[in-house]
Amino acid sequence: MKTRYLAGAAVLAAAALALTACAGTATPASNNTKTLTLAQAQKATSIADFGGMDGLVAAANKEGHLNVITLPPSWANYGQIIQGFQKKYPGIKINSENPDGSSADEVAAAKAQKGQSTAPDVFDIGTAVMDQNLDLLAPYKVGSWKDIPDNFKDADGTWYYDYTGLMSVGYDSKKFPNGVKKLDDLLGSEFKNAVAIKGDPTQANEALSAVTMAALQSGGSVDNIQPGIDFFQKLKQAGNFLGTLPKQATVASGETPVVIQWSFNNVGWGPAAGSAGNPNWKTVVLPGTGLGSYYNQAINKDAPNPAAARLWEEYLYTPAVQNLYLAAGAYPSQLAAMKKNGTVDKSVLAKVGDAPSDFVQLDSDQAAKASTLLTAKWAAAIG
Repeated sequence: MKTRYLAGAAVLAAAALALTACAGTATPASNNTKTLTLAQAQKATSIADFGGMDGLVAAANKEGHLNVITLPPSWANYGQIIQGFQKKYPGIKINSENPDGSSADEVAAAKAQKGQSTAPDVFDIGTAVMDQNLDLLAPYKVGSWKDIPDNFKDADGTWYYDYTGLMSVGYDSKKFPNGVKKLDDLLGSEFKNAVAIKGDPTQANEALSAVTMAALQSGGSVDNIQPGIDFFQKLKQAGNFLGTLPKQATVASGETPVVIQWSFNNVGWGPAAGSAGNPNWKTVVLPGTGLGSYYNQAINKDAPNPAAARLWEEYLYTPAVQNLYLAAGAYPSQLAAMKKNGTVDKSVLAKVGDAPSDFVQLDSDQAAKASTLLTAKWAAAIG
């Protein structure tokens, strides 16, 4: 794999997609609407349980709210995606909580707020944390279920992939004009107090993935991430590891001049963000085996707004929203089907580039193993 630089034009392409295009759905409307109780709606496994789309929309409008969590506007185009949902369904108010939180924060909120109107309705969650909390999830199959590859979803509909990026290094090219060509470059003295990751890898999937990427770059594998932990220990000992949680604002201000995170986030924090971004920000996927990680969509089994939660999932898996993911450089799970049936936005795909075939991701067992190792070793390594 050659070094890949990702163009900021990917995010700009999203602006060309009209939000009204999000009206499409893979499931036809029906007049046979059904009125469900809260308990019945929480157990609904498909749109048919509501009598079709009309029934689902009516039930969601009656609830009037949707609680999402840990969805920053700059992450995978969620700002536009949320705006599109509110435009299409103005009777449903989206409450977006803790946008800079982690997968573990999603689970903690669901447990702490169970039975309350503020509990999250839906999850956008990493595999390692999700696999430890499958008892929180409600099976539901969206109308475009057949367009999600079999190995991208749970057979019963408990979870399904939504999108992936590639783990990348973003850096301020004005401060580091020589760039980053290999991971060990970050151990150099010029990177003092410069390198940040997205939180605690024992809690956040993106941070765990940064450690896994470091392992792949250091002789390890998805089955052995210890070399990644060792790399960050060296980074800490060199005085280069920065404990600050990076955000778009800290990249723009120069407070976090190097960030190891998903490519769609690094791209989204650079020139493509306009005045909110860092005009000198470069994004590079290092040579060698690339690391991807599909995030998962899932519904809280105790969702206070179960119809709105299911309508949200139907909305996310329309071609329009899958194209919005793509425009941010986040490769959607239905991309292959969309290319085949002609619903992919070809201009966006041309700007972003096709999903690379030469990347790996942790399966559920590997993710659980990595999480266990990090729980045992991470604090001591960077303490």
